[in-house]
Amino acid sequence: MANELNSLDIQEILSLLPHRYPMLLIDRVIDFTPGESLHAIKNVSINEPIFTGHFPNQPIFPGVLILEAMAQATGLLGFKTVENRSENELYLFAAVDNARFKQPVIPGDTMHLHVEFLKERRNIWKFAAEARVDGKVVCSAEIMCARREF
Repeated sequence: MANELNSLDIQEILSLLPHRYPMLLIDRVIDFTPGESLHAIKNVSINEPIFTGHFPNQPIFPGVLILEAMAQATGLLGFKTVENRSENELYLFAAVDNARFKQPVIPGDTMHLHVEFLKERRNIWKFAAEARVDGKVVCSAEIMCARREF
């Protein structure tokens, strides 16, 4: 069981990420270690608007949204890593490398998003990321985010 001090509920997630429905793709953070790793979840529901068109007779959660969910998890890890951050600071999705999709994600699945901090150089942060369903990797990628103040 995760330590409550190292978990985030939806209210804290909303205070850190600028995303809102339907683009907020993190439901809860189960555990994190600042500067190291974060484990979050995204519950995939048939009620999400994307399923009206992707695909009507065979609903599949889009791969680009899996990558976006992993990128949001990296942003949360970044925010929880940096002390004394500005209210106007954002982590912008800068790059994705070596993305691999292993199996479809469908309504009813719970995606477990695992991100690991790799390095930071000149406000560009690099992470290893995986999305898993039922313990199986459904997507993996290296994600870079740019730390910017607006």
